[in-house]
Amino acid sequence: MKTNKMCAILGNVHRYEALEPLTAKRPIATLPFDCKYRLIDFPLSAVRNANIDSVFMVFNEGETQSVFDHIRGGKEWNLDTLKNRYFLYFYQEFEKKRARGENYYASLVDYLQKSQAPYTVIMGSKMLCNIDLRSVLRVHEKQNNHLTVVYKKVEPEMIDDHDTVLTLNENNQISASHLFNEKEDAHEKENLCMDIFIADTTWLIDFLQQAERDQGEPAVSYLLDAYLAKVPTTVYEYTGYLSNISSITAYFKANMDMLDPTKFSALLYSNQKIYTKIKNEVPTYYAPNSVVKNSQSATGGMIEGRVENSLLGRQVNVMDGAKVKNAIIMSNCKILEDATIEYAILDKNVIVDAHVKIIGTPENPVVIPKGARIIKDVYGIDVLVEKEGVKHL
Repeated sequence: MKTNKMCAILGNVHRYEALEPLTAKRPIATLPFDCKYRLIDFPLSAVRNANIDSVFMVFNEGETQSVFDHIRGGKEWNLDTLKNRYFLYFYQEFEKKRARGENYYASLVDYLQKSQAPYTVIMGSKMLCNIDLRSVLRVHEKQNNHLTVVYKKVEPEMIDDHDTVLTLNENNQISASHLFNEKEDAHEKENLCMDIFIADTTWLIDFLQQAERDQGEPAVSYLLDAYLAKVPTTVYEYTGYLSNISSITAYFKANMDMLDPTKFSALLYSNQKIYTKIKNEVPTYYAPNSVVKNSQSATGGMIEGRVENSLLGRQVNVMDGAKVKNAIIMSNCKILEDATIEYAILDKNVIVDAHVKIIGTPENPVVIPKGARIIKDVYGIDVLVEKEGVKHL
């Protein structure tokens, strides 16, 4: 007897310029988070916790190397058995087939039909949350609608212009949906569509095939967003921790939130476990002269200097006399003697020379691109690798 009720479609294909240069060579899905995680860990963990055994993932061409490096065989998310499996597909293939007048959703429809799951989950990685898909499914099953969407009430400053917001009537039904930059009236709280859906699979197949005939949007989540007020849709209000990762500032704040025990526990230690790639290493070494306050560190590093209100990835070295405060330091970075880092994000494999200062602000943290070596002081946010003081290794 088949016990699995759901299959899943995961993907983020929109590119956010406000996240550059962090997404120059990786999709949003594989952005590092809280020392050892990636953003894609959260939807994949939701899939595993819901006992979903089949996942169809969509990415842009040229962005899958970091995906394969992280997911590998999918063991951590229970996707590496004969029964459980995942598939990767390029969004550009949908666009090319549509341009040629072909059935561009044919591969996705074939996947849905072969899954034999009565329900399909559609979600991305930009909305950082710990969602219980089984609870959403229970609400979906109780209604007579073919589609359920997850939303959360948030302050307007948390919403990107390209996000969809919902207007609900007195019966808690969707009366309108708009892109946030098209909404005329403003409220203290907006109903942010989290781009998490559960749909009846047979209905979704028909919906996609009709979209092909109408030459509709190739991205499934955008297509569903456009139809939320046009088809009967159940709404599910999410009340847990949420961060909308669409800019450097939002990304920085979300990581800094993990230094707050309440937010840290709400996201990572609820009833829903978060799984990530396992890497067996020795713990980070803290020298006798080191000073560490309100910070987190992954494995394999060495701390000799001072670290405060910061998050350090794997194999990060902070040398004697160096000071790191209010910063995100990704894996394999080296902060040499007496350097100072404050309100900054250092991507992987960055070296900061001795006595160099990198100083940003809470609203505009300095971002140092992957693999750079910093040889002169850096202040402000508009820092690129070709500018003076920054060079490739």
